This record gives sequence, structure tokens and C-alpha cells, in this order.
Amino acid sequence: MKLILKKTVYNLGEAGQVVQVKKGYGRNYLIPQGLAYSASEANMKRLEEEHVLAQERSRRDFLEARRRASQLEGLTLTFLERASDDGKLFGSVTVADIVDQVNGGSLDFELDKKAVQLDEALKVLGVSNVTLRLHAEVEIEIEVRVEREEG
Repeated sequence: MKLILKKTVYNLGEAGQVVQVKKGYGRNYLIPQGLAYSASEANMKRLEEEHVLAQERSRRDFLEARRRASQLEGLTLTFLERASDDGKLFGSVTVADIVDQVNGGSLDFELDKKAVQLDEALKVLGVSNVTLRLHAEVEIEIEVRVEREEG
């Protein structure tokens, strides 16, 4: 029995893949659980159309991410923070702070918090390179400077 998987099934295949299974497994488990549907001609044609649309959407997303990356190229953010004599901040510079400052600039898009690849908040004075992942294939580094607030 030929089926098209709606969802990834362990040891069988990925979502959207056409698989050959025994009739009982297909009729009694995969189809009732909503994991697959029949691989009829109409469904195969629909699958091809969805695949073409997904490729077009992926290409558009990639091109948009590259356009956004070009706007962020060479960006340097500066944060003035209170710090102790040894350079440790009394607070920290977080992902939210970085996103707020980027979005407060003159960009024609809003940067999403998920794009900022920062493992933990910046807690010391200095310069750090922070990676922004705008797409699975588009990453850019920006410079984040944390300086002592005078006064």
C-alpha cells in the first residue's frame, strides 16, 4: 500500500515522503492516527504542487534574509551600563536589550528575538561579537560594545 506521510514517522520516513507499507499497518494505524493519507493520483499531484510552493517560499525567505543581512552589515551597538571597578556589570545586556536597540534604529523590518544567538547575557565591559541568524543559511555578526556609564 502506497501512502504519503503527513508527519515524520520513526523508522519509516519524513513528512511528505511517499512510502510503501503493509495494508494492515496503513489502514489500522497510519491513516487513523492522521500520520498518512492515500497516495492516489490527485494526492500525488497535490504533493508536487505543495513541494513547488514550499521551494518558492523558501527561496523568497532566503532572499529576504539576505536583504535584511545587508542592512545589518557592519552594525555596532553601544550600551552604557553601570559597572564595578573590575568591569563587572551591575545588570546585564540581554537579548531583549539588543533587539530593542536594533529595532529602534532605521531598519525597515523588526528583528525577532529568536534571531539573536546569545547563550547568556553580557555581564562584563568590553566588545563582543553577537551572531544573528536570519535564516537557516544566512547568519551575520554584529559588534556589541558594553561601556562604563559615566556619572
